[in-house]
Amino acid sequence: MAKRSIQKCSFCGRPSDMSEVMIPSATETNTYICAECADQIHELLRNYRHETSAGIGRKQERDKSTDLNSIPTPREIKEFLDRYVIGQDSAKRYLSVAVYNHYKRLGQPVDDDVDIEKSNIIMVGPTGTGKTLLAKTIARLLDVPFTIVDATVLTQAGYVGEDIESLLTRLLQVADYDVKRAERGIVFIDEIDKIARKGDNPSITRDVSGEGVQQGLLKLLEGSIVNVPPQGGRKHPEQHMIPVDTKNILFICGGAFDGIEKKIAHRMNTHTVGYSTDKKTKRINRENFLEYVAPQDLKSFGLIPEIIGRLPIITHLDPLDRDALRRVLTEPKNAITRQYEKLFRMDGVKLTFDPEALDRIVDTAIEYKLGARGLRGIVEEIMMDPMFEIPKSKTKKFNVSADYVTEKLSNIRVDTINE
Repeated sequence: MAKRSIQKCSFCGRPSDMSEVMIPSATETNTYICAECADQIHELLRNYRHETSAGIGRKQERDKSTDLNSIPTPREIKEFLDRYVIGQDSAKRYLSVAVYNHYKRLGQPVDDDVDIEKSNIIMVGPTGTGKTLLAKTIARLLDVPFTIVDATVLTQAGYVGEDIESLLTRLLQVADYDVKRAERGIVFIDEIDKIARKGDNPSITRDVSGEGVQQGLLKLLEGSIVNVPPQGGRKHPEQHMIPVDTKNILFICGGAFDGIEKKIAHRMNTHTVGYSTDKKTKRINRENFLEYVAPQDLKSFGLIPEIIGRLPIITHLDPLDRDALRRVLTEPKNAITRQYEKLFRMDGVKLTFDPEALDRIVDTAIEYKLGARGLRGIVEEIMMDPMFEIPKSKTKKFNVSADYVTEKLSNIRVDTINE
């Protein structure tokens, strides 16, 4: 009986019993390549393509996809935001200019001697004032990959939680793993205030979910090539990584920064309550100290100076008063009442709201300090029974009156509605 010859890799000489699989040549007999060599070739090609895309190829792509004539102007961006977000004119103006300048930066020639830096943004405002909605709406207008990530789950590398690179994993997933498209996207980091260090002084112990995370974010915000695990989770040495250049990714950070008003008042030598005879402090709007927020206030709150320097644009969102909450219910293009009217219209039912009923909903949101986000929960509770009963009935019209709202709200605990 003839002895069977052992297949060997024509590149490295590895025998078949030491390789996962041997891939035969399509033209030459007894010519093989092992799986290990194939993986190395794939890695070399991937690195080569990434490096070349950073040069001439990227310049061509940049010039083609960032034509200034196709980018909306700051005024057009703000007008678009006005259709979806009520109020917050100051934040809209800052965001519109920052996003416009960011995409002008992408269209800058590579060989230009003036390098325009990124315009990363940080938004400070109470919960439910529209920070996330503003970022979502801008991404919809510009048609770029956009993802929202929560800073509260991030921990310093080597500890239980998610690595900093998981922020970019989600952006890659949104872009269908198109690296070039992801490298032009927008990342909204929510709850940035939750990673503030525990005190104003540097910690002498490990602060793995605070200062440690801020240190890890520095390279992402400034711009560097980061190896991202495609499926997220913890990185390990044998895992396949995708290099992503964060130089052209716009980062928008948002946080409530609860209690920062006291730090602002202290810096301005005034108080959040009481009266003052000082002429300077008389001109201060004591109802909204957030409009005076400055980098030193963020530092006092617990953000490290390095990360504040990489978020050059600081803007604030005003608390929503009664009139603003009332407008949120009806005026935006995707207003809550319009959403329910459409849901009922799909069942052949015309839904209407009495003005007094809307006022009662707003009063409830103010009473329980739920903000704009709580309006949806209140309306959902009120409309639960009609949405359950009407599809099987022959009703063609349904009107929500103030008495109906009062009756429904008396049967539920509004304070348990999630924000």
